[in-house]
Amino acid sequence: MGIIKAAQELMKKLFFSKDISRGEERTVLRLVEELGELSEAVLLKNNDKISEEIADVIAWTLSVANLYEINVDEAFNLKYKGVCPECNKCPCICESI
Repeated sequence: MGIIKAAQELMKKLFFSKDISRGEERTVLRLVEELGELSEAVLLKNNDKISEEIADVIAWTLSVANLYEINVDEAFNLKYKGVCPECNKCPCICESI
């Protein structure tokens, strides 16, 4: 089992009933809150806090995916097939990214 799938299953086991009760919109708002905290940590250049907030962003992203029954491992592999999904090159040569 891949790390993304294992992490998504763990989030479902730990938090799915709470995520269902909270609902999609409020769960997404929690994800946005965590993104704000990550931004603050980046501005402070605090690597320990950045690491913690990245983990939180991933966890909340997986919670949102669980609410919508999206397999993140499959979605990620479908979109990112070893090349940039825009220019189809590795490494990416897009001007806009």
